[in-house]
Amino acid sequence: MEGREEIKASKPSFPLTFWEVAVASTMVIGIVLGLVGVYLTMPASDYSFLKLPRNLEDLQILRDNLESYTSDYTVQVLVGYFAVYIFMQTFMIPGTVFMSLLAGALFGVFKGVALVVFTATAGASSCYFLSKLIGRPLVFSLWPDKLSFFQAQVAQRRERLLNYMLFLRLTPTLPNTFINVASPIVDVPYHIFFMATSIGLIPAAYITVRAGIALSELQSLGDLYDFNSIATLFLIGVVSITPTLMSKTKH
Repeated sequence: MEGREEIKASKPSFPLTFWEVAVASTMVIGIVLGLVGVYLTMPASDYSFLKLPRNLEDLQILRDNLESYTSDYTVQVLVGYFAVYIFMQTFMIPGTVFMSLLAGALFGVFKGVALVVFTATAGASSCYFLSKLIGRPLVFSLWPDKLSFFQAQVAQRRERLLNYMLFLRLTPTLPNTFINVASPIVDVPYHIFFMATSIGLIPAAYITVRAGIALSELQSLGDLYDFNSIATLFLIGVVSITPTLMSKTKH
């Protein structure tokens, strides 16, 4: 009886509460207001080029137009970049790789990597919390058995969960979008999620941002991962995971 009561308690009758819907709506309104604020403070001009890039040609057009604004309206460009990237990450909109390339084209390697890692971590965190608010009851009501399985896998690696999450971030084992959505549902603590995300995204961010500097030479997204890029990804990945390995050795 106790087991049945526990299972029943884990399945809410209605997956979304009013508070959860209100929080999600507030996030959307905040991002929209930020974009509107940027638009209103920019000089009068033709902004028809402002759209989410879907291919390299769109990205090059966007880069060519934004270059003239970046030096004079740096704050507006940064705020707009933050808002768009976080919005895309939060709501799992494809195309963040183009935004990472754009960061390299506009700001260079070091500033671009810092920008991408910061915005990607913020966007992943927003997706994490949104999934925790809305995704958990929804998945509980739709796929309780599968959710229990994923929770069990994380529970088995609880003592070395940071190593496991770093492994997932540093390798293409699972898509980053899936990790963002599934982590709160399988009870990955936010501090573990945050550390693994902020460290684990550095290698891929570096490769993508560096490619953005030579955007005009890029023929396809497949060109991002040549031999040199893969070697760089491996080396940076080793550096990123070394602190965790050293900590494990001490213990």
